[in-house]
Amino acid sequence: MLFDFTDLRLFIHIAELKSLTRAAERMHMSLAAASNRIKELESRFGMRLLYRENKGVQLSPAGETLLAHAQQFMQQLERLRSDMQQYNNGIKGHIRIFANTTAVTEFMPEVLGDFLARHPQVNVALEERLNQEIVRGIQEGTADIGIAAGPVQGQGLEIINFSTDRLVLATAPDHPLATAGSISFDETLAYPHIGLHEGSTLWHFLNGIVSGSGQRLQLRIQVRGFEAMCRMVEAKVGIGILPQSAALRHSRTMKLALVELTEPWAVRERSVVVQSLEGLPHYARALVDVICSARPEEKA
Repeated sequence: MLFDFTDLRLFIHIAELKSLTRAAERMHMSLAAASNRIKELESRFGMRLLYRENKGVQLSPAGETLLAHAQQFMQQLERLRSDMQQYNNGIKGHIRIFANTTAVTEFMPEVLGDFLARHPQVNVALEERLNQEIVRGIQEGTADIGIAAGPVQGQGLEIINFSTDRLVLATAPDHPLATAGSISFDETLAYPHIGLHEGSTLWHFLNGIVSGSGQRLQLRIQVRGFEAMCRMVEAKVGIGILPQSAALRHSRTMKLALVELTEPWAVRERSVVVQSLEGLPHYARALVDVICSARPEEKA
């Protein structure tokens, strides 16, 4: 045979981590053993699969082709395993999800609570990622399901719009902008903002809007989540832009004024992103169904 399952898993990890050393550690094998496996693969195929550089490794064109087939092969193997699960209750499934900030903090806890209660033998890894990282993770096979907001482009991917996410401005009730029925984003830039941490999708999105207009966002403080942002707004530290669903939920327990933003980009589609819905294991398809039926904007 040209390869075995261990070879494919190792090669996928190398491509994901850009490091033979870290891939070997993830596979619980020595660096020498991992290096020998790759050399054997290259010898069997008769071509170079990796370029070894000072900062790590890069795939050759032949390596890129092998990676695409390896990912498809391992996904098909996982689907086979999951379809056979019904005959052996001892087997567990695993789903990897890359999602934006709103999904991770606002509606996925409820979605996963419901799903995992009905699928106790399935494990889920949920990671907060930027939109471009979400799409890349699905394309490369490092994630099974992606959840993104706003325009999503990914050649060959299935993109399923399932709800709408509107961004709004939150202020203290006595703030000068509190009584505005609606307001442009530019008008908010005269005031200090409360922002999310730099690794969040919303921070990157708003920072891109400001940078594109040649203006500057006055960041008074950055926090880890929407609850902390709303508490800072309530305490008159600054104003904040966040999803309407999160703003409405926190306004029930905090004194906040919510103002609509007039820009078209304030209304964003939420999307589930997968390589192929039909190609997912049955339990992953079931989770997609639960996500798409959640309608988080209706539970705000």
